[in-house]
Amino acid sequence: MEIEFADSSYDRLEVDASYTGKFSASVVKAYRKRIQLIRGAEDERDFYALKSLHFEKLSGDRDGQFSMRLNDQWRLILELKRESKGKLVVIISITDYH
Repeated sequence: MEIEFADSSYDRLEVDASYTGKFSASVVKAYRKRIQLIRGAEDERDFYALKSLHFEKLSGDRDGQFSMRLNDQWRLILELKRESKGKLVVIISITDYH
């Protein structure tokens, strides 16, 4: 799947090894693993198949967005958009759920 970043700092977090964006090393490592997983996925069914991701559709003020677990505390918030080439994942934020 293709990825787009709502904020350029999330793009930098993926590619710049020295940049942590004020997140802990474990969160950055998990984020980079999730980005690789997203890039290798055919579609969102691959996310649902991996129960450890806790991939779920959000509601309320986050209607239309999805959540994916980075660790027990942090979640990756994303949106799915349909394009002519397939689906596009837009990385919205990394959010503390506690």
